[in-house]
Amino acid sequence: MFDWTLFVSGLTVTLLLLLLTWMVSIFKRDVSIVDSAWSLMFLAMAFTYTAPAWLSGNPGARATLLLVLVSAWALRLSIYITWRNRGEGEDRRYQAIRRRHEPGFAFKSLYLVFGVQGLLAWFISLPLLAAATGAQSLGVLDVIAVLIWLTGFSFETVADAQLAAFKANPSSNGKVMDRGLWRYTRHPNYFGECLVWWGFYVLAVAAGGWWSFPAPLLMTFLLLRVSGVTLLESDISERRPAYRDYRRRTNAFIPGPRRASAATAGSGGKS
Repeated sequence: MFDWTLFVSGLTVTLLLLLLTWMVSIFKRDVSIVDSAWSLMFLAMAFTYTAPAWLSGNPGARATLLLVLVSAWALRLSIYITWRNRGEGEDRRYQAIRRRHEPGFAFKSLYLVFGVQGLLAWFISLPLLAAATGAQSLGVLDVIAVLIWLTGFSFETVADAQLAAFKANPSSNGKVMDRGLWRYTRHPNYFGECLVWWGFYVLAVAAGGWWSFPAPLLMTFLLLRVSGVTLLESDISERRPAYRDYRRRTNAFIPGPRRASAATAGSGGKS
């Protein structure tokens, strides 16, 4: 059963968190800190959606499982993004938005950046609401959900660690990361993130929340066409010419075997 009261409470908590983050962004003159708050919004909503069960003294196994999974994912992602962005200043994507909306961007960012992301996160949280409020007992679908989630979580965690190690190596300057998981997909972190959300959806289905399917569909669309693959690759070939060959050889999203490069194909595959 859909609980509108809890769903609206989730929005309220999210907007309060974003309001605080926005205030900090004004002081820092850096709206890209919203990226660190992104996953924390879902953690706040997960706590909100499971609060009635916890207050009743009978949270249930699935609500407990949900909090564990969301906490692990949200805290890891937020900590990683905060660490990755330390000392870097405002991300170039947000700098471009700032330039387009000056003067007055400091106030406009409240709805252009923080408000938009808050509403998206609220809608995407539908599977969390369904999993938190379903009364069905744990079953096979829950096991499948955890396996999908673990695969995605492991994928993005390993991919982020591999990329961080690559960037930390001075000999990597100007080069393209094409090792480890990045050998099989140009965006293993986004692929892992996608699996995490489909894992949450299967957990919701196990609780009777099949109706929450628009949420993982939207997340997949965002990762592929909006804030993920398409946005990141919009100008990377100009900044790193070697990326053109990497694109030809490597799948964009779903991992797969490498294709021959243009040079190798032209020479009949001889080395």
